Amino acid sequence: MKKAVKVVAAIIENDENEILCALRSPETSIPNMWEFPGGKVEKDEDIHEALRREIKEEMNCEIHPEEVFNNNTHEYENFTINLIAIKARLVSGKPTASEHSKLVWFKRENLKSLVWAPADVPAVEQLVNEK
Repeated sequence: MKKAVKVVAAIIENDENEILCALRSPETSIPNMWEFPGGKVEKDEDIHEALRREIKEEMNCEIHPEEVFNNNTHEYENFTINLIAIKARLVSGKPTASEHSKLVWFKRENLKSLVWAPADVPAVEQLVNEK
């Protein structure tokens, strides 16, 4: 049986209605693809706590998680991921890339021009179609 991983991802929108997108490093699994920043939920950790911790560790800034925006399960070749995308707002700090190759703010209507990790695609579709 494949390993199942529970992951949270932040959908952070700025004042210009742009969404923060993160380019996965070439050294990671699913290399050089775009994703919403976040990471694995640890044992006994709530999804909002996990998201705050991951964003602090990965991008050195503070966020306030809001509602769950998209929840889907995607099967990769070697593992299954349950990706929970949560809308969040930036509280303090400026996102800086430490684990990602690049961080970019993108307009919603341009999100589909990026090559997304397959698990992130349903959230991208939902964002593009959201008014």
